[in-house]
Amino acid sequence: MTSSPPSRAQVRRWRQYLADERAEAAVYRDLASRRAGEEREILLALADAEKRHEQHWLDLLGPDVGRPVRGDIRTRTLGWLARRFGSVFVLALAQRAEARSEYDDDEDATAQMAADERIHEEVVRGLAARGRNRMSGTFRAAVFGANDGLVSNLALVLGIGASGASPHTVLLTGLAGLLAGALSMGAGEYVSVRSQRELLEASRPGPAARAALPHLDVDANELALVYRARGMAPGDAQARADLVLASLTESTSSAFGVPGSDEAAPDVDEHETVGSAMGAAGASFCFFASGALIPVLPYLLGAEGLVAVAWASGLVGLALLGTGATVGLLSGASPGRRALRQLAIGFGAAAATYLLGLAFGA
Repeated sequence: MTSSPPSRAQVRRWRQYLADERAEAAVYRDLASRRAGEEREILLALADAEKRHEQHWLDLLGPDVGRPVRGDIRTRTLGWLARRFGSVFVLALAQRAEARSEYDDDEDATAQMAADERIHEEVVRGLAARGRNRMSGTFRAAVFGANDGLVSNLALVLGIGASGASPHTVLLTGLAGLLAGALSMGAGEYVSVRSQRELLEASRPGPAARAALPHLDVDANELALVYRARGMAPGDAQARADLVLASLTESTSSAFGVPGSDEAAPDVDEHETVGSAMGAAGASFCFFASGALIPVLPYLLGAEGLVAVAWASGLVGLALLGTGATVGLLSGASPGRRALRQLAIGFGAAAATYLLGLAFGA
């Protein structure tokens, strides 16, 4: 900190920090207003922490606080989204905002404030992870379906078009690819998710084992083998088994070291990260069909030849950028990089098929 009067640049920077802290606190309060229980308490605690940071800049500014200035555009956009949606997307954006803190490199900010921002990032990451877990199964199917629909049907349409087929043939091929692909994706996701849930369910302790627990031979203590079979080291397994047998008031599911029990709340899904079979199938079908329709649109509207190819490629490119950016936002990564990666992969596959179509057509 400096004892001399602050420079204009310092005052300007402190005022901006003050505005950003106020805006971030408002974001957390808005998010808290759309939640209940523990998540609400955590978000309100984050808002209180931002108030402490706000007070630091108020103390530094003193009489130079001046008129309130607006927070930066990203924080204001985040606040607008928080007031209207409050979803995992907003939490993912808040996580990225906390990661961009400039306090590490600013001598006017305390080390404690810089550390606070790092911890805030982890807190928001944890809250966002809850939402990601709840939506991960269906979201994976939706992103995979949309991307597959965009890329596979663009490649199909460009390949057939480059071979010299008539626009009518290209259109019918694209529509057939849309319907066949959507049905295949939906059925495949249903079977995949259903099978995965059945496999996970098969790993749960059976009711017979639970009933036998109070009658185990304390000296033989074969319960330790259960823990060893589930990956615990021999010493740890024996210690856990001894503890369980010494206190059988502990719930059976906790004794076997797996989440969930017969007494668990009926609306708790142990395998929520996998998603439901019907939800994944529906998301995959709808998003594949939506994605596959985009490269067909120019042909539906009567475009032909290179004009149709250019329009189809442009529209699919925009859609690929959108899906890539969405994945980047939810994963807490750079939306721009994910968008460009998605675009490069999609156009690479389509270009290869187009070149093959030209070769076969020739």
